[in-house]
Amino acid sequence: MSVWIAIGLTVAGCYLVKLLGLSVPEGALERPLVRQLSVLVPVALLAALTAQQTFGDGSALVLDAKAAGLGAAAVALVLRAPFLVVIAAAVLVTAGVRAVGG
Repeated sequence: MSVWIAIGLTVAGCYLVKLLGLSVPEGALERPLVRQLSVLVPVALLAALTAQQTFGDGSALVLDAKAAGLGAAAVALVLRAPFLVVIAAAVLVTAGVRAVGG
């Protein structure tokens, strides 16, 4: 299968998913459960992506500088630091661990 066929199928699939989402009746979107899920699903997906990128390396579980940076960011969040301070803490700790560890 050529790359362009794969790209075309992906484009068609994305369009169909978008069309399916637009065809959902408005009454179904107003239900409390649907509203609550629409708030929670993006957060859960972002958390899963963060965990996979931080602790995964193919099929192995790794604890490296990224995990230390995530821990520093979590501590900064618990201390209610501003967002830029959270990012700076994660970057500095990650860089520090990589510099010390090689």
